[in-house]
Amino acid sequence: MKKVLLKIGGMTCSACSSGLEKYLNRQDGITSAAVNLVMNNASIQYDEEKLDLKQIDKFIEKAGFESLGIDNFEKEEKKNNNQKYNLIILTILSIITLYISMGHMVNLPQIPILENSIILAITLLVLSLIVCFMGKDIIKNGYKNLIHKTPNMDTLVGIGVLSSMIYSIFGTYMIFKGNEEYVHKLYYESVVIIIFFIRIGKYIENRNKDKTKDAIQDLMMITPKYATIIKDGKELQVTIDEIEKGDVVICKPGEKFAVDGEILEGTTHIDESFITGESIPAKKEKGNKVIAGSINYEGTVTYRAEKIGKESTVSEIVKLVVETASTKAPIAKIADKISGYFVPAIMIIAIISALVWILIEKETSFAINIFISILVVACPCSLGLATPLSIVIASGEASRKGILIKNSESLENAHKVKTIVFDKTGTLTKGKLNIYKIYNYTKLEENDLLKIVASIESKSEHPIARGIVNNAKEKNIELEKVTEFKNIAGHGVSAKLEDVGYLIGNSKLMLENNIQIKEKDELSLEKEGCSILYIAKQNELLALIGVKDTIKENAKEVIKKLKEKNINIVMLTGDNKETATAIANSLEIENVIANVLPKDKANEIEKLKKDGLVMMCGDGINDSISLIKADIGLSVGSGTDIAMDSSDIVLMNDDLSKIEDLNNISKKTIKNIKQNLFWAFFYNICMLPVAMGMLLPINITINPMMAAFAMTISSVTVTLNSLRLKYSLK
Repeated sequence: MKKVLLKIGGMTCSACSSGLEKYLNRQDGITSAAVNLVMNNASIQYDEEKLDLKQIDKFIEKAGFESLGIDNFEKEEKKNNNQKYNLIILTILSIITLYISMGHMVNLPQIPILENSIILAITLLVLSLIVCFMGKDIIKNGYKNLIHKTPNMDTLVGIGVLSSMIYSIFGTYMIFKGNEEYVHKLYYESVVIIIFFIRIGKYIENRNKDKTKDAIQDLMMITPKYATIIKDGKELQVTIDEIEKGDVVICKPGEKFAVDGEILEGTTHIDESFITGESIPAKKEKGNKVIAGSINYEGTVTYRAEKIGKESTVSEIVKLVVETASTKAPIAKIADKISGYFVPAIMIIAIISALVWILIEKETSFAINIFISILVVACPCSLGLATPLSIVIASGEASRKGILIKNSESLENAHKVKTIVFDKTGTLTKGKLNIYKIYNYTKLEENDLLKIVASIESKSEHPIARGIVNNAKEKNIELEKVTEFKNIAGHGVSAKLEDVGYLIGNSKLMLENNIQIKEKDELSLEKEGCSILYIAKQNELLALIGVKDTIKENAKEVIKKLKEKNINIVMLTGDNKETATAIANSLEIENVIANVLPKDKANEIEKLKKDGLVMMCGDGINDSISLIKADIGLSVGSGTDIAMDSSDIVLMNDDLSKIEDLNNISKKTIKNIKQNLFWAFFYNICMLPVAMGMLLPINITINPMMAAFAMTISSVTVTLNSLRLKYSLK
């Protein structure tokens, strides 16, 4: 199976996107297809043995649309200037048409030559033909989609415009035959104004759709165009496309890193807030990774290029954001299902209403008026924009905050979560062991004692040993030469320092060597949740060192806020019960599940799912099974390993407060979508009975021009409300 994201041309409304989606999903060889109206693309998974890209392009063409090739997420070239000039011409033509056909109703000066009915009809015919030519794409798309059994907004408008045009041409013919009364039954102005309002709506809609993509397009513009590399000992300025893996790149103060890589030389602080959402500059030195687009604040550094082009972190993020916008949230699937039935239903309602009014009024022109008004006012354009606009904005703004959402279903469900399960190490804690407390039974200074222990432990690969050594380095303690180092499996180590023998390990090692333990101090450290290191010299206990993982600074506050929202908090860890309980108590977590192997964590999550949606928060490595099993898998601090992650959502740093931001984004997004759907349906529900003539007894009705205006207002309302979401998420 292969997946491809194709750019699609010719889509104008939800019926377009849902119709194309249904058509593609019916084709043999296509496993799944999701079409996005706002991003104008289609995410297609297909069987390579049955299909190739050329065949898929043909399917899209047969459906009445155009495949513009693989979507590279490049910033789209704006065509607003051409649209603006066309709209100006269309506005002038519309004003002239309205003046000629309706000026006499408001006592405007009349053009003498147009008092002749034949000249009047021909003039209006010419003007409307010019406008029809300017709107030929609407009529063409409407026809194509009707032929392919995927009627859409253009189909409704096209039928309405052609109906008006044909009836008006018939009226013109009757005027030529001498039937002057047909001069009052011409609908040329309706043809012009319908196309005019559709064009205005599309212009506003396209501009607002461009604004929704700003977050994505800003990401694409983050990386610099040029960089300096070292070739044969010389500095050369090249474009970032010329950089190859393994090249040595220079980044000077104030410049941006051109590609992802590893620092070879130099120390600096960099701003990578666009990726992590963390505003505090991060210190980087030899061996540290850097991300393309990060700003170098201080010293000059050289780094080795590792990820270039589409492999870079920025490209991965853009890809995730775009793919998220191309997935269907459950609420969007409902809207698509409705719009799929909506267009055919409106066509049937329009035909039946027209026939009924012919029977009632015995007047064809009024029935035509009803028919066209229903088709135009009920266009489901706003319905199609309601969900994807909000999803694009939300996923883009989330990425700015360092939250990468991989699918829109997770975005929709994030605020519905009833239980959040936290892994302990690396999630609630920093994942780095530090010395918590030392019981020193010697006359040695604490740093001197630490020098002995760290020197010996530097030979060990045990996590506790690494924690001790790191603590010594932070205190600038120089380590001494160790001899006769020996690892005692399951117990600890032995070694000599200046020909003096030492034992460092657990309580079993002490007992086997008949070394007496201070049980009171041992019990105290256990209650504090510490792992205990026993240090002995020539069968005499020197010290007990309590080592434990450090809780993240804001973890307690985050847990408190989540509990205030009535979310059940659970700690799920493979650590022993005592250590886990100690950490849980300090964080005020009541539910602790300890001593659980990674493969058994999934079973525990399955049990919790009985009480509602479950989110699992882990480090994305040893928690992969449980992250997949949960309704929403959220990995914390996954850094640049985005593509490899098995979670639905990735936090680009260790800041747990982003979980609350995620909850807030999800809640506001779904609220915004519901508001959009309300306004989309509200206009149709209110205006459809009016267009059908049901309120004619109380003298309330609309004509095709007013119907076009109402439809435009519906789309503008939805797009403006979606843009409001962008500012509420800042």
